[in-house]
Amino acid sequence: MFPLVSVIMTCYNRETLIAESIQSVLNSDFSDFEFIIVDDNSSDNSVQVIKEFAAKDSRIKYFINRQNLGDYPNRNYAASLATGKYLKYVDSDDLIKPECLGEMLAAMELYPDTSLGICVKNSAVINPVKVSSKESYEMHFFKFPLFNSGPLHYIIRRDAFEKNGGFENERMISDSDLWYKLALQYSVVLFRPDLVWQRLHEKQELSDQKYFIVRAAKIKWKYLLNEKCELSRGQIKLIRENRIKRYLGFFLSSIKRLDFFSAGCYFRCFTFCLKLKV
Repeated sequence: MFPLVSVIMTCYNRETLIAESIQSVLNSDFSDFEFIIVDDNSSDNSVQVIKEFAAKDSRIKYFINRQNLGDYPNRNYAASLATGKYLKYVDSDDLIKPECLGEMLAAMELYPDTSLGICVKNSAVINPVKVSSKESYEMHFFKFPLFNSGPLHYIIRRDAFEKNGGFENERMISDSDLWYKLALQYSVVLFRPDLVWQRLHEKQELSDQKYFIVRAAKIKWKYLLNEKCELSRGQIKLIRENRIKRYLGFFLSSIKRLDFFSAGCYFRCFTFCLKLKV
């Protein structure tokens, strides 16, 4: 009998944080899960912490990479080990609430035509609600962002993940790329924001995000200009106009801060949108 959900935790040098992350999963009210932890050849004591938890809970299956794969290849490898109907990533520096898995899975099972569930960073979303592909794109581009967060904030139907090839191998943006891709094809479920807690610290990739400004700006257009996108031509033109104004504002504010690297990135985003033919 396969579990309903595979909780996936990838790890690299998180010995000071991973114990709390693992415990938050084990504290879940919902118990029908397998817990796959893949250490990406850590040089600290992360593996020892993992082994201590695995010795106490048979739901934990841990794997140790002989060589470092990197963030997204390791996420894909961990997913290839999963047997659950759904994938729930919990990074080794993050936490979930006890009710997280139960609430997410109840809604995903209620709406079988969905591929993705999203914890929305907007307090207006109180109860799980299903939205169509078009509605999710409209929300993201005209109301509040749905596709800008890391895997912690999402639950994914495994067959849709595998059908679409999992994550691409580009730092910082491969998760957003997958969210756009899945939402283009399926309805999604929105959850309240406080089911998960993303811890912020200086060693995480968020500290390097300005180096991916241009790629992040371009990635969405692969899907906005896709023939399957249900937004109207007028809506897409408006998104382009809004982005042009936004990048120009970011460029000017970066100049004022004397952050010339970011200014250069935003200017490239600005000129990219100017050249778009929509």
